[in-house]
Amino acid sequence: MHNPISILLRPAALSYRAIVQLRNTLFDRHLFITWKSPLPVVSIGNLSAGGTGKTPLVDWVVKYYLSIGCKPAIVSRGYGRESKGVQLVSDGQRVLLSSRDAGDETAMLAWNNPDAIVVVAEKRKDAVNYITQRFAARLPSVIILDDAFQHRQIERKLDIAVINAAEPYFKAKMLPEGRLREPLKNLCRANLILLNKITDTKTADTIQTALEKTGKPLLKARLKTGELVCFAGTFSSPEEAPLPEKLKALAFAGIASPESFLESLEKKGVSIAAHRFFHDHEPYSAKKLQAIRREAEKKGLSLITTEKDYFRMLGSPELIRIISAMPCYYLKVETDIFEGKEILQSMLKAVIGKS
Repeated sequence: MHNPISILLRPAALSYRAIVQLRNTLFDRHLFITWKSPLPVVSIGNLSAGGTGKTPLVDWVVKYYLSIGCKPAIVSRGYGRESKGVQLVSDGQRVLLSSRDAGDETAMLAWNNPDAIVVVAEKRKDAVNYITQRFAARLPSVIILDDAFQHRQIERKLDIAVINAAEPYFKAKMLPEGRLREPLKNLCRANLILLNKITDTKTADTIQTALEKTGKPLLKARLKTGELVCFAGTFSSPEEAPLPEKLKALAFAGIASPESFLESLEKKGVSIAAHRFFHDHEPYSAKKLQAIRREAEKKGLSLITTEKDYFRMLGSPELIRIISAMPCYYLKVETDIFEGKEILQSMLKAVIGKS
């Protein structure tokens, strides 16, 4: 049976698809110009509107470059930020902006990688030019474009596309009917494809067979649950907070794939008694958090959110204060590349001229 809402949105999706394909054709025929950066560029992006695990992969790539002695600079639009223009989030020595002016994901990347330069701008070319001028005496080794698969205005040496294995790959539809930013056939533009969030190997194998037809190197990865960090509560120190398997919690998040967040908490041993989900990047208000806190207090539950949501709230200290009278945690997640890691490392080294 057809979804009536889907049928209503289909004409808009077909129009959007036509516009996207026209734009790509103009780039392919060099009628739209691609700018060459003075620094080597790695792009990490996806075909769908969030939920692929792209940000943890950006974090992985940044940490890899730092581990081999290379200074990376992250360039992002800073989705959801209140600031305008080019903004220096981190100079590679200290974080200068909160998530309110940097965007939640960008602030999180900056705090987790204090040695990396981080800049946000509506136009990524402006951000790259700013970096080359501001850091002329200590230029970074590589620019990492966050969420830039569709941003074809800048030439890149390595274009990485991330696919969510948990999404219906073969039934994916274009925005606004579905979540695709552009048709699946455009994966041929990538230099490398990472099939991420693998939990069901049978489904992943089916998608893998389709992706292998692109002829591009294919990596397989999953999200690995990291540390459960206590950021508020009545404990004398975070170390005194209860262990995950003793926690009964209300989980809340504003992310594209909240189901994977719940699965990660369950793997961690946390008992989820209730949950509240919001749209991806949706701003939190005092009213929303007060309602969440009241529900948790009434049921005797702790609060758990994602690391990205924690940084979003951290940009508005008054929001943290609303919930900090009770035990509050956020869960860190990491990219676990279990097949093809050496291929990625080799290609990342090639970008900066290392063998």
